[in-house]
Amino acid sequence: MPGIRPVFNQVNIVSNDPEASLDFYRRLGVSISDEEVWRTATGIHHVNASAPKASEPSRFEVDSAAFARIWNPAWRDHADLGGRVVVGFGVSSREDVDRLHAEMTGAGYRSLRAPHDAFWGARYAIIEDPDGIAVGLMSEKSDGHRSPPPGV
Repeated sequence: MPGIRPVFNQVNIVSNDPEASLDFYRRLGVSISDEEVWRTATGIHHVNASAPKASEPSRFEVDSAAFARIWNPAWRDHADLGGRVVVGFGVSSREDVDRLHAEMTGAGYRSLRAPHDAFWGARYAIIEDPDGIAVGLMSEKSDGHRSPPPGV
């Protein structure tokens, strides 16, 4: 994979009870502003514990199981999503998401989500490591590729 250098930048926990997870991590001391909590009529579905900055490129996020089934269709039939973890890697371009996904699946690794333009504006794909851990591949966000969020 010459030229493609993914950079670790995210841990995402899938939670059966995002409200309880939010309370836990706030009590632990993780700074999470209310502006970084996405709520709908059905509850919390996404939490950004920290917005990425040049000096702090890593993110810690919590997603509801219902929301995880939307952004990872391979999990739609799973009732056991609570406690799952997604390890995220950023790549330098939208095209690199496609190339790296093709390289990894060509080497025999399972694809959980083919590269696509995600509603938040990034090019995104998910592959599975040998132990079954979901590994997200994501480009930078682009306002020109944003779309309305899904109903949850």
